[in-house]
Amino acid sequence: MSHYFENDINLASEIKSFNINIEGNNFIFNTDNGVFSKGELDFGTYLLIKTVLSKNVLGDVLDLGCGYGAIGIILKRITNSNVYMSDVNKRALHLTKMNAKKNNAVVNIIESDGYSNIDLIFDYVISNPPIRVGKKKLYELLIETKNHLKENGELIIVVRKEQGALSLIKDMDKYFHVSVLDKAKGFLIISMKKCWLLFQFVILI
Repeated sequence: MSHYFENDINLASEIKSFNINIEGNNFIFNTDNGVFSKGELDFGTYLLIKTVLSKNVLGDVLDLGCGYGAIGIILKRITNSNVYMSDVNKRALHLTKMNAKKNNAVVNIIESDGYSNIDLIFDYVISNPPIRVGKKKLYELLIETKNHLKENGELIIVVRKEQGALSLIKDMDKYFHVSVLDKAKGFLIISMKKCWLLFQFVILI
Protein backbone atom coordinates (compact mmCIF):
# COMPACT_ATOMS: atom_id res chain seq x y z
CA MET A 1 0.00 0.00 0.00
CA SER A 2 1.35 3.42 -0.97
CA HIS A 3 1.33 6.17 1.65
CA TYR A 4 1.28 9.91 1.01
CA PHE A 5 4.79 10.31 2.45
CA GLU A 6 6.20 7.90 -0.17
CA ASN A 7 6.97 8.28 -3.88
CA ASP A 8 5.16 5.62 -5.91
CA ILE A 9 5.95 6.09 -9.60
CA ASN A 10 3.55 3.27 -10.51
CA LEU A 11 0.52 4.95 -8.97
CA ALA A 12 -1.86 6.17 -11.66
CA SER A 13 -2.71 9.88 -11.66
CA GLU A 14 -6.36 10.92 -11.28
CA ILE A 15 -6.53 14.65 -10.59
CA LYS A 16 -9.61 15.87 -8.76
CA SER A 17 -10.29 19.55 -7.95
CA PHE A 18 -12.33 21.26 -5.27
CA ASN A 19 -13.21 24.82 -4.29
CA ILE A 20 -13.25 26.29 -0.80
CA ASN A 21 -13.86 29.71 0.72
CA ILE A 22 -11.77 30.78 3.71
CA GLU A 23 -12.53 34.15 5.34
CA GLY A 24 -14.07 35.48 2.14
CA ASN A 25 -11.21 34.26 -0.06
CA ASN A 26 -11.94 31.69 -2.77
CA PHE A 27 -9.43 28.92 -3.44
CA ILE A 28 -9.31 26.04 -5.90
CA PHE A 29 -7.04 23.05 -5.32
CA ASN A 30 -6.00 20.16 -7.52
CA THR A 31 -5.49 16.88 -5.68
CA ASP A 32 -4.45 13.43 -6.85
CA ASN A 33 -3.95 9.80 -5.88
CA GLY A 34 -1.08 9.29 -3.47
CA VAL A 35 -1.59 12.62 -1.70
CA PHE A 36 -3.36 13.06 1.63
CA SER A 37 -7.05 14.02 1.57
CA LYS A 38 -7.79 13.77 -2.13
CA GLY A 39 -10.77 15.78 -3.34
CA GLU A 40 -11.47 17.80 -0.22
CA LEU A 41 -9.94 19.81 2.60
CA ASP A 42 -10.06 17.45 5.56
CA PHE A 43 -11.53 18.81 8.78
CA GLY A 44 -8.30 18.57 10.76
CA THR A 45 -6.43 20.73 8.26
CA TYR A 46 -9.37 23.14 8.07
CA LEU A 47 -9.37 23.53 11.87
CA LEU A 48 -5.59 24.01 11.85
CA ILE A 49 -5.80 26.75 9.22
CA LYS A 50 -8.63 28.57 11.00
CA THR A 51 -6.78 28.43 14.32
CA VAL A 52 -3.53 29.70 12.81
CA LEU A 53 -5.35 32.55 11.05
CA SER A 54 -6.94 33.57 14.37
CA LYS A 55 -3.41 34.08 15.77
CA ASN A 56 -2.61 36.69 13.09
CA VAL A 57 0.48 34.77 12.03
CA LEU A 58 3.15 36.87 10.31
CA GLY A 59 6.80 36.40 9.38
CA ASP A 60 8.68 33.39 8.05
CA VAL A 61 6.37 30.37 7.95
CA LEU A 62 7.08 26.74 7.00
CA ASP A 63 4.28 24.44 5.87
CA LEU A 64 6.02 21.16 6.77
CA GLY A 65 4.77 18.16 4.79
CA CYS A 66 2.65 20.43 2.64
CA GLY A 67 0.84 17.81 0.54
CA TYR A 68 -0.98 19.57 -2.29
CA GLY A 69 -0.36 22.92 -0.58
CA ALA A 70 -3.58 24.02 1.11
CA ILE A 71 -2.07 25.31 4.38
CA GLY A 72 0.78 27.35 2.94
CA ILE A 73 -1.15 28.75 -0.01
CA ILE A 74 -4.08 29.87 2.13
CA LEU A 75 -1.75 31.46 4.71
CA LYS A 76 0.18 33.26 1.96
CA ARG A 77 -2.94 34.68 0.35
CA ILE A 78 -4.56 35.83 3.60
CA THR A 79 -1.57 36.86 5.77
CA ASN A 80 1.04 37.63 3.08
CA SER A 81 3.66 35.97 5.26
CA ASN A 82 6.93 34.72 3.75
CA VAL A 83 5.83 31.12 3.20
CA TYR A 84 7.99 28.06 2.60
CA MET A 85 6.45 24.70 1.73
CA SER A 86 8.18 21.33 1.89
CA ASP A 87 7.37 17.70 1.19
CA VAL A 88 9.22 14.49 0.31
CA ASN A 89 6.47 13.38 -2.09
CA LYS A 90 7.27 14.55 -5.63
CA ARG A 91 3.63 14.34 -6.74
CA ALA A 92 2.62 16.52 -3.79
CA LEU A 93 5.24 19.11 -4.74
CA HIS A 94 4.04 19.10 -8.36
CA LEU A 95 0.49 19.73 -7.15
CA THR A 96 1.70 22.47 -4.80
CA LYS A 97 3.37 24.28 -7.71
CA MET A 98 0.19 23.97 -9.77
CA ASN A 99 -2.01 25.16 -6.92
CA ALA A 100 0.24 28.07 -5.97
CA LYS A 101 0.06 29.35 -9.55
CA LYS A 102 -3.69 28.71 -9.76
CA ASN A 103 -4.30 30.68 -6.54
CA ASN A 104 -1.84 33.51 -7.24
CA ALA A 105 0.32 32.66 -4.22
CA VAL A 106 4.06 33.30 -4.45
CA VAL A 107 5.64 30.71 -2.15
CA ASN A 108 8.99 28.95 -1.74
CA ILE A 109 8.75 25.21 -2.47
CA ILE A 110 11.39 22.77 -1.21
CA GLU A 111 11.76 19.03 -1.76
CA SER A 112 12.85 17.70 1.62
CA ASP A 113 12.50 14.61 3.78
CA GLY A 114 11.74 16.34 7.05
CA TYR A 115 14.46 18.96 7.45
CA SER A 116 17.09 17.18 5.33
CA ASN A 117 17.20 20.02 2.75
CA ILE A 118 16.14 22.86 5.04
CA ASP A 119 18.69 25.02 6.88
CA LEU A 120 16.44 28.00 7.60
CA ILE A 121 14.76 29.11 10.82
CA PHE A 122 11.14 30.21 11.07
CA ASP A 123 8.71 32.19 13.17
CA TYR A 124 6.16 29.42 12.70
CA VAL A 125 6.19 25.83 11.52
CA ILE A 126 2.69 24.60 10.67
CA SER A 127 1.91 20.95 9.96
CA ASN A 128 -0.70 18.25 9.70
CA PRO A 129 2.05 15.74 10.50
CA PRO A 130 2.48 12.26 8.97
CA ILE A 131 1.18 10.19 11.87
CA ARG A 132 1.56 6.94 9.89
CA VAL A 133 5.38 7.19 9.80
CA GLY A 134 5.28 5.86 13.35
CA LYS A 135 5.78 7.38 16.78
CA LYS A 136 9.60 7.28 16.75
CA LYS A 137 10.02 9.09 13.42
CA LEU A 138 7.21 11.51 14.20
CA TYR A 139 8.75 12.49 17.54
CA GLU A 140 12.18 12.90 15.94
CA LEU A 141 10.67 15.26 13.38
CA LEU A 142 8.85 17.34 16.01
CA ILE A 143 11.89 17.58 18.30
CA GLU A 144 14.15 18.54 15.39
CA THR A 145 11.83 21.47 14.72
CA LYS A 146 13.38 23.21 17.74
CA ASN A 147 16.51 23.75 15.62
CA HIS A 148 14.44 25.52 12.97
CA LEU A 149 12.50 27.94 15.16
CA LYS A 150 13.48 31.48 15.99
CA GLU A 151 13.80 32.56 19.63
CA ASN A 152 10.06 33.04 20.01
CA GLY A 153 9.15 30.53 17.34
CA GLU A 154 6.17 28.20 17.48
CA LEU A 155 5.29 24.80 16.03
CA ILE A 156 1.56 24.30 15.50
CA ILE A 157 0.16 20.90 14.52
CA VAL A 158 -3.14 19.04 14.38
CA VAL A 159 -3.51 15.53 15.79
CA ARG A 160 -6.58 13.40 16.40
CA LYS A 161 -7.19 12.35 19.97
CA GLU A 162 -7.58 8.73 18.90
CA GLN A 163 -4.19 8.89 17.15
CA GLY A 164 -2.33 9.68 20.36
CA ALA A 165 -2.73 13.45 20.76
CA LEU A 166 -2.84 13.32 24.56
CA SER A 167 0.27 11.17 24.91
CA LEU A 168 2.05 13.37 22.36
CA ILE A 169 1.27 16.45 24.45
CA LYS A 170 2.70 14.78 27.55
CA ASP A 171 5.84 13.56 25.76
CA MET A 172 6.56 16.84 23.94
CA ASP A 173 6.25 18.80 27.19
CA LYS A 174 9.83 17.67 27.88
CA TYR A 175 11.05 19.67 24.90
CA PHE A 176 8.58 22.52 24.42
CA HIS A 177 6.08 24.67 26.23
CA VAL A 178 2.96 22.83 25.03
CA SER A 179 -0.63 24.07 24.96
CA VAL A 180 -3.88 23.23 23.18
CA LEU A 181 -5.13 26.13 21.06
CA ASP A 182 -8.41 24.57 19.92
CA LYS A 183 -10.22 21.25 19.61
CA ALA A 184 -13.24 19.96 17.73
CA LYS A 185 -14.59 16.63 16.49
CA GLY A 186 -11.74 14.71 18.12
CA PHE A 187 -9.00 16.91 16.63
CA LEU A 188 -6.61 18.94 18.81
CA ILE A 189 -4.61 21.93 17.61
CA ILE A 190 -1.36 21.76 19.58
CA SER A 191 1.10 24.62 20.05
CA MET A 192 4.73 23.91 20.92
CA LYS A 193 6.98 26.86 21.79
CA LYS A 194 10.67 26.86 22.59
CA CYS A 195 11.24 26.99 26.36
CA TRP A 196 13.54 30.01 26.29
CA LEU A 197 12.43 31.51 29.57
CA LEU A 198 12.99 28.23 31.40
CA PHE A 199 16.36 27.80 29.72
CA GLN A 200 17.48 31.31 30.67
CA PHE A 201 16.28 30.80 34.26
CA VAL A 202 18.33 27.60 34.56
CA ILE A 203 21.43 29.34 33.18
CA LEU A 204 21.07 32.22 35.65
CA ILE A 205 20.84 29.80 38.58
